[in-house]
Amino acid sequence: MCSRKGLVVVHDAVAKVRDTANRAYGSASRTARRVRGRARSCARAAGRRWRAAAPQQRQTVRLSAASAALGLVVALVAVAAAGPWDSGQRTAERVWAARQGAGSGGDHTPGGGPAVLTAPQVLAAAGPTARRDGGEGGPQSGSGVTRPEQVPPPTASALADTLEPLIEDGALGTVRHASVVDAVTGRQLFSKGAFEVSAPASTVKLATAVAALKARGDTYRIATRAVGTGDRVTLVGGGDPTLTEGQVEDLAEEAARALEKKGVEDVRVRYDTSLYEGSEQHPIAPNENIARVTPLMVQEGRSDGSDHGPAPRAADPAREAAALFADRLRDAGVTVEGEPKKRTAAQEAHPLAVHRSQPLSALVERMLTNSDNDIAEALARQTALAEGADASFAGAGRAVEGILERLGLPVEGARFEDGSGLDRGDRVSPALLTRLLTLAADPHRPGLRTVLTGLPVAGFSGTLDDRYGGERGGPGAGLVRAKTGTLTGVNTLAGTVVDADGRMLAFAFMTSGAPGADAAEKSLDRMASTLANCGCRDSPSAG
Repeated sequence: MCSRKGLVVVHDAVAKVRDTANRAYGSASRTARRVRGRARSCARAAGRRWRAAAPQQRQTVRLSAASAALGLVVALVAVAAAGPWDSGQRTAERVWAARQGAGSGGDHTPGGGPAVLTAPQVLAAAGPTARRDGGEGGPQSGSGVTRPEQVPPPTASALADTLEPLIEDGALGTVRHASVVDAVTGRQLFSKGAFEVSAPASTVKLATAVAALKARGDTYRIATRAVGTGDRVTLVGGGDPTLTEGQVEDLAEEAARALEKKGVEDVRVRYDTSLYEGSEQHPIAPNENIARVTPLMVQEGRSDGSDHGPAPRAADPAREAAALFADRLRDAGVTVEGEPKKRTAAQEAHPLAVHRSQPLSALVERMLTNSDNDIAEALARQTALAEGADASFAGAGRAVEGILERLGLPVEGARFEDGSGLDRGDRVSPALLTRLLTLAADPHRPGLRTVLTGLPVAGFSGTLDDRYGGERGGPGAGLVRAKTGTLTGVNTLAGTVVDADGRMLAFAFMTSGAPGADAAEKSLDRMASTLANCGCRDSPSAG
């Protein structure tokens, strides 16, 4: 049986290997793109010299090329004789190595060693089904999965007896509201001011996520375009804050190829940010937690190469993105005159290149896991655009509220001043947050599922990776998945747990006026951990 400690060690090791591999891959990809761009530039220059060369010189080059081609043919024959290659290794060598290692756990050829445990087998051994009876084999049925309908839900009275002493902790401040519901049935199990609104901090991102997924759909991709008219190339921002330097380079290379086909060699670069309206500056800005809110930026306007967390930000992310695009056009062999200027693209401009972001579902996951404020504001504006509203702070707030109201969610008293929760004017209730979570858990709404999968895992990922490791919160590690919310004096937590009987519960704890953030977070973590480890029933069988 896999112990929780063992799973934690494996998880951490896999995460470190994955992060290292991703960084190496990104670095190699950027280098390859630069080399490719310079090669194209050199090729164009060589082409011009070839056209200008004397006939006798051309004949000499042709003879050299013929000799090189003959050598290439000989090399290809040798490779064919040795056998094909796959992923950097000759297939014949791979087969030989597999035969030599027969009997090892990694051998998948006939006659190999014992099969590695499948994911369901591992989860069955470590899952919640073994927690109630203390046995190692899970339920007697041997299914390895507890079906919610097989276990009665927690009772309101038992849950109140468990949570009320915890929520009275003075470390949580003067405002303490909570809601706990059965995520499958939606039944309210615990309520303390559940419909009272207060500042949600970053838990408001749950509302931003649901509204964006409902408005755009989980497969929607945000487009960044390069368009041209005459000698003008305009980079048009579509609202993708995750655009990377490598992707800008790809855009420039694609645009350079299109320009070459049209016979255009000299251009002027412009950039278009007209998609958004109103102020670019968030009320709390300038701040390392968020860049200027503009539809055109590279890597969220970060100046230190990071991909999440606080960071120095560009003073003008759109202008810097356009300058990078112009530089990459030059690398691709295009002559760029002057510096980029801010202009709206002409209606008659023709498409040159386009880059599309990851699907909206992936952006939602990244936003929730890392509490990414830049993605949150971008998704709020995508909601506004889909609803025909102004893509501004106010327009986005009205669009989000309108969608939630149409979904039948309790929005009385709610205010959405921004999409990220950085604005202290935001107001939501714990009941709204738990309803958002149960909506995402609805099997008839698969397009909202990433609202749940994007939640940080206690002690493992995102904004919960360094929490739940202490004595008070430890029991919830790996069992609690929740969106955090933190402003000065405001501490919130909203997410899901699977309790000791295998039932999925949605919870939201909202507090304000705490004397210290650290003590408040530990108290919230203790409440969530207790919920995860409690069957909370009135019957003697309750743990």
